[in-house]
Amino acid sequence: MDEQVMIKQIGQKIRKIRVAKGMTQNDLAFAAHISSANVSDIELGKTNIRITTFVRIVEALQISADELLPADTKSVNKIYSNEFSNLLSDCSPDEKQAIIEIVRQIKKAFHSNKEKSDS
Repeated sequence: MDEQVMIKQIGQKIRKIRVAKGMTQNDLAFAAHISSANVSDIELGKTNIRITTFVRIVEALQISADELLPADTKSVNKIYSNEFSNLLSDCSPDEKQAIIEIVRQIKKAFHSNKEKSDS
């Protein structure tokens, strides 16, 4: 993944979580002991985020760092695949088929909603 794309994605996730928590940029800046301008630049992907700043933001938002990191990597995809396999491991064949059909329908709905929002 391109570094600049990754920086923008992290910034967008920070903004989304901050807004969901009802925090302003000033609130986050105060809680993370950084400037409001720095929060703005990070959320817009205009600046590389230092690890110390990243940790302060994670702590201020009271989230896990993995919530901000890109999830589309081979190792993360393998973890998801293993977790899904583990969830199905003690299911009967009929239960597995039903779960897979439910997942297909959820995936279809997600893709449909994404297409609508992209239009």
